[in-house]
Amino acid sequence: MTAAELTAKLVTIDSRNPTLVPDAPGEHQAAFFLADLLSNWGFDVSKQEVVDGRFNVVARAGRASSGARSLMLNGHLDIVGVDGMTHPPFDPRIVDGRLYGRGSADMKSGIAAMCVAARDAVALGISGEVIIALVIDEEYESLGTRALIASGIRADAAVITEPTGLALCPVHRGFVWLRLDVHGRAAHGSRYDIGIDAITNAALVIAELDRFQRESLHKATHPLLGRGSLHMSLISGGSGLSTYPELCTLELERRTLPGESEQTCIDEVSAAIARVRESHPDLQVDVSLTTSQGPSDVATDEPVMLAMSNALRQEQLPTPIEGLSAWTDAALLNAAGVPAICFGPGDIALAHSATEFVPITEIDAATRVLRRFVRSWCNTER
Repeated sequence: MTAAELTAKLVTIDSRNPTLVPDAPGEHQAAFFLADLLSNWGFDVSKQEVVDGRFNVVARAGRASSGARSLMLNGHLDIVGVDGMTHPPFDPRIVDGRLYGRGSADMKSGIAAMCVAARDAVALGISGEVIIALVIDEEYESLGTRALIASGIRADAAVITEPTGLALCPVHRGFVWLRLDVHGRAAHGSRYDIGIDAITNAALVIAELDRFQRESLHKATHPLLGRGSLHMSLISGGSGLSTYPELCTLELERRTLPGESEQTCIDEVSAAIARVRESHPDLQVDVSLTTSQGPSDVATDEPVMLAMSNALRQEQLPTPIEGLSAWTDAALLNAAGVPAICFGPGDIALAHSATEFVPITEIDAATRVLRRFVRSWCNTER
């Protein structure tokens, strides 16, 4: 079975994340299909129930105690919803050398490439251990990779085969979600003397945060990622046309660079609120953290980067190094002490889109590169 053939098979399996899509089937069928396939290919396979009948699959080959390097190949089984798609989501079709279907780019082609590459590398001979980690829930809370790490699974390096267009991506942004509860005082619409308009006060905060982004946020940059960003995501407030609104709630997202933290973002927002309060002393705002995921950062001269660059060169392919705009499980692995980078077929801009496809040539190229990399990495002493 080629990686393109395996991609097509995986696209036929509906693995929509049930947390994102009500009544979706989840990753179960994809996990059990791949567990059986990898077992038939000679891997030592285990299934790890993470939550509600949703399973990670961990497949191992080689020798963990050999003294040679170990490697994790990581990919997520879950996909997002299919509303509004321009082509059948689970009927893989090849048109002009592109394989269409939900998850074709994000990231079933990456999973197929790493599985076939690992199979072929093991058949050719490796001294160390290769671990295929197929995880649930990356599209929502990354419960799968969190459980993987909590169970103690580690390797000397990891490659996550997210869609990068065959570029090496050692860094990506993180994100922080904040909730701002802007308080007012409810009153009849005619009672301007006692009413405090929470929505107007929220607008003042929004304007100040916009000014901060335009005038200050761009000053901190990363060579591969550019600057961080901030945008308003959700707003709600008010109870009626003839009532001063007592509360207006804002929810915002701040995309972060390496070195920026939850506290960085909270401090920025708190400072903006303080500036507004200088001219509007009645302003009352509660700031709370909803959730966050940290950025990922691997040095370009890390062994995993050098070895992947060499594998690309040996396959006579370019070796671009880029920052990835989206968040991935690489951040979790890096935080756990496993240097993790992203490399895979497909365009991240097509992830979650109405039209999703992956070029067959990229699936084939990614498979060749990963096969060469696995052999090189797992035949090198620590």
